[in-house]
Parts: sequence; C-alpha cells; structure tokens
Amino acid sequence: MQYINDITALEALYGTPGAASMRKVARQLTPLYRKWIMASRLCVLSTVGPEGVDGSPRGDDGPVVIELDPGTLALPDWRGNNRLDSLRNIVRDPRVALMFMVPGSNNVVRVNGTARLTADADLRARFEKKGKQPATVIVIEIGEIYSQCARALMRAETWTGGDHSAGLPTVGEILAEVSQGEEGGARYDREWRARAAKTMW
Repeated sequence: MQYINDITALEALYGTPGAASMRKVARQLTPLYRKWIMASRLCVLSTVGPEGVDGSPRGDDGPVVIELDPGTLALPDWRGNNRLDSLRNIVRDPRVALMFMVPGSNNVVRVNGTARLTADADLRARFEKKGKQPATVIVIEIGEIYSQCARALMRAETWTGGDHSAGLPTVGEILAEVSQGEEGGARYDREWRARAAKTMW
C-alpha cells in the first residue's frame, strides 16, 4: 500500500476548499455561534500530550460550557473515571479541539484553541449542582470557531437512524475480556447504574 506523505499530493486529490468553508471561521463567539454552543449539552474534547492524543465526551444537563467572555469558554470537569487523560494533556500541552453537538441537528460546531486548568473556587461554584462542584474547570481560549459540514452525521443517520445498540457488549463484558476475567462481568454491569446515579455530579 502506498501512503500520501506530501501536502501537494494530498491537495491534488481534493482540490481547493469552497469559499464558504473558509469564510465561516470566526475568532470569537458571534451572536449565532453563541446561540448554537449554548444549546449544546454534549461536546467531544480532544487533547494531545507526550503519550499521544485523547478524545473525551463531555456532557451536562444544560449548556456543556459557559461563556466567560466572547473569546473564552469554561468547561467543568465533572465526575468520571479519574484517569485524567485529558487533564494531564492540558497541563503539559494546551492545544485543544472541541466538537459541539445538538440532538436533532446534523451540524457540528468546532472550536480550536488553547486551554488551562483551574481549581478557582469562584469559577467552580458557578457550576454547582445538587450541592456538588467540579474538581476543576477547563478554561478555553478560542483560536477559531466554525461550523462543520453536516454530511457525516447525515450519512450515519445519527439522530434518525434508530437504536442500533441491541447486541452490543456491555462494559462489564469488555472489562472481563481485556482483564482475562480479573475485572468486570455481570457484577460490574449490575452495580453500574446505582453507582453512576450517586456520582453523577
């Protein structure tokens, strides 16, 4: 198999980007980009670090981020698995990319920029839910913001294609497989829902 290792060769296969794809880029929140992002309860945070790259879904029961100013977003780090892959990366390499999604819309809004991590008490308090606060908040300086072509979600029928989860392995089954039976299994799956309910925030 021959691989493409040259930008000129790559661009020759695709041609030039359409004018609209370049003009839609903003350097900070505009009124309409703000409206779109504030409707998003789910984003994927991508980071890079010495061990490689990481993509992490981030979700909330309201806007997944808040605006600190037109050029700055704040993303709470709610309870997870404590691997801290994204956070370790941000501490060592501030480059981040986010993809914001809204159920029912095939469009995605992307933000590229740099991030810093803070445990600032006042900022953490702004996210308080049910008496709990995130351990830290990711503060993102927007480098560029733009909408993504809808074709990928349209092809996948992301919001309209129905439920395709039947027959998928459970997380407990996956844990049991990769740990050769030392972790996971039916007990993990049986206890997961109650454990998640207690540690959602």
